[in-house]
Amino acid sequence: MNEQFLKTSAKNIFRYSLKAVDPFYAIKKRVKLVEDNLWVEGFPYRLKDKKRILVIGAGKASASMAQAVERILGPRIHKGVVVTKHGYVAPLRRIQLLEGGHPLPDKGGMEGTRRILKLISNLDQNDLVICLISGGGSALLVSPSPGISLKDTKELTDQLLRCGADIKEINAIRKHISQVKGGRLAQMAHPAQVVTLILSDVIGSRLDSIASGPTAPDTTTFSDCLKIIQKYKLIDRIPPSILAHLKKGVQGKIEETPKQGSPIFKRVKNFIIGSNSLALEAAKQKADALGFNTAILSRPVSGDTTRAAVKHASLAERIQEKGDPISPPACLISGGETTVKIRGKGLGGRNQEFVLVGATKIAGLENVVMLSAGTDGTDGPTDAAGAICDGKTTRRALRKGLDPKQYLNNNDSYHFFQKLKDLLKTGPTNTNVMDIHLVLVGTKR
Repeated sequence: MNEQFLKTSAKNIFRYSLKAVDPFYAIKKRVKLVEDNLWVEGFPYRLKDKKRILVIGAGKASASMAQAVERILGPRIHKGVVVTKHGYVAPLRRIQLLEGGHPLPDKGGMEGTRRILKLISNLDQNDLVICLISGGGSALLVSPSPGISLKDTKELTDQLLRCGADIKEINAIRKHISQVKGGRLAQMAHPAQVVTLILSDVIGSRLDSIASGPTAPDTTTFSDCLKIIQKYKLIDRIPPSILAHLKKGVQGKIEETPKQGSPIFKRVKNFIIGSNSLALEAAKQKADALGFNTAILSRPVSGDTTRAAVKHASLAERIQEKGDPISPPACLISGGETTVKIRGKGLGGRNQEFVLVGATKIAGLENVVMLSAGTDGTDGPTDAAGAICDGKTTRRALRKGLDPKQYLNNNDSYHFFQKLKDLLKTGPTNTNVMDIHLVLVGTKR
């Protein structure tokens, strides 16, 4: 098992894992129409009693999810609007599809959200709303609170992404400056019955975190938001309108997001139809079939990208030297979502940076490969899903005049791997269940 075989195997394992979280088939598997009953994970909904069936949604997978719902319900759908990331489209007949910006919100997402809110205004208890939510929904479902502009929202999002805040912290603030996040979408649809189908991109699949929980009770408060702003020293860097809004919330001048026990959630049910764990199990199945001794790390990967990459590289060395925790030929699989602290002005994403750090740590190791990629097909503001490296990557780079440390200091992993032709490019996958990391270790010659 040389490096080329390991690289090819890693790419095949990653591609196979994507098939397991295809949103179209995830819905088709879990949602069934039997006569006048719509069955969702064993729960029946009597369509004969419904005046209208409306479909709404937001996220990178929302177009494919909507396509599946159209296939199941057909002419029973009264109207629908979903918002997806630019390029993450699918042909729809009855549901209107709009495209918006991600990770930074734009006018497309704002217009799509406006149409969603118009569609679900003035509903009654005989209406059924099917809500399709997936990763990316936080940026695509855009309706800032009064007094806050789209420009302010974009500036805040950019500051939060750059400071190293984790996704839970980012979403806590997003929920408190929005008219739709943090359970407020369910509030808008009340008293209609709401069924939300969710493709999770969050560790632990917390309902209040996925796409900032538009149809789930919120567990965070305005006070939490101010603490996060203070933690990352952002008070003088975020738009004044947002700081003023959060302070008013703390003072009780603005209503809190809906919490557990609110009557608006009595007719709302949320279903997780896909997650990172499904993708990891599929990766294991493929790696087993290719002849690797395989293990999935029990804890999801989160926190600092550099620390996570160093840990994975150390495990690779331990596997090769001691056969611990598994013996070569080995495939170590993990999933999650790390955070990059921006220091430079280069181009990249957390997966590419993960692999670049890994390349410096496995330098010189024989028959060791590391891959990290986003299941959505994009990593940061790039057209790559991630990257791949082996023990010879840094040597090849130095021969081309590329200093890995300089590229790391400038957060320029994209151009580093582009020059080595080691970027992973899948194009839009129409799904999003966080990232997959693979460490493949062959035997020494």
